[in-house]
Amino acid sequence: MDADSRIFLERLLSTPGVSGAERPVQELVAEYARSFGANVRSDLHGNLILSTNEGADTRLLYAGHADQIGLIVSFIDERGFLYVQTVGGWDPQQLVGQHVVVWTDQGPLTGVISRKAIHLLDESERKKVVEIKNLFIDIGVTSKEQAEELVRIGDTVTLKLGLTELKNKLVCGPALDNRSGLWVVVEGMRRSILSGDLGCALYVASTVQEEIGLRGARTAAYSVDPHVALAVDVTHATDCPDADSKQQGAVGLGKGPVIVRGPNMSPMVTQNLIRLATLYKISHQLTALGRAAPNDSNELQISRGGVATGLVAIPNRYMHSAVEVVSLEDLDAAADLLMWFALSVRSSDQFLPQV
Repeated sequence: MDADSRIFLERLLSTPGVSGAERPVQELVAEYARSFGANVRSDLHGNLILSTNEGADTRLLYAGHADQIGLIVSFIDERGFLYVQTVGGWDPQQLVGQHVVVWTDQGPLTGVISRKAIHLLDESERKKVVEIKNLFIDIGVTSKEQAEELVRIGDTVTLKLGLTELKNKLVCGPALDNRSGLWVVVEGMRRSILSGDLGCALYVASTVQEEIGLRGARTAAYSVDPHVALAVDVTHATDCPDADSKQQGAVGLGKGPVIVRGPNMSPMVTQNLIRLATLYKISHQLTALGRAAPNDSNELQISRGGVATGLVAIPNRYMHSAVEVVSLEDLDAAADLLMWFALSVRSSDQFLPQV
């Protein structure tokens, strides 16, 4: 990972993009993509589409979703406390005690989510599971009027953003699902363009609203109409206490990207990914998924008349939390794998199953 791509990753992890409010992330991706010569356009849904070598006959699409889970302000009480709804799949226990940022028209506004001190909780309260309806954000004001001068209903909220480095080239942050996958597809395109040997039309979709129903992948894939596509998202790492490797697979950080096998994936695409990873000595892992994936590959596969689809996943500990953890080495290896995959696709390639 060179200096420019590392800076791009850090900026991705410091930029808000709750589902439906992805524009700041898309502006960042567009700026970076133009720096290495990609064509850039957006659609009415909010997807950002990058492209290069569009004259080639075979269209290859990489998809990584730009959105993150978050909150949305739904009520302000008389004392200026903010109540919220969730955007995407939250465990409310993860929110207690967190620093948050409300993204207002006037700029970011810091707040905190907390609850009564342990000393004040009775025995029954200590045993209760926290519900989102009982959580509130304290922004430090003393009245509804003060709060409404700063915040509007519908403003989005994220956890405090950023990247923290751990040992062994691991990094931690609250938006690694799926800024890590988005980084991989954009970086994979950059490396493909710089190679000078691209034989297909390569598109990258920075998709919106994955966390609320895979919505952006549906519209982006319809627009691009690819012959073959790869989604890159995170998957659960099982190299930590309480993870069930028997069901989720044996997935570890630093052991390379995960190539997923199962009915949502084209066997031809999957086998080519495995072949290239082996040929170019890219560390990789395999997992199985016996159903339609809960990510963009689901929609890619069934767009229009069907798309030969693959799924590459980045191992992630503690998904949908403030402390998601991934390996920089896995990200770098995944970007290399996508580069080699793009370089392997030629205009004469056919992805129809043999009958």
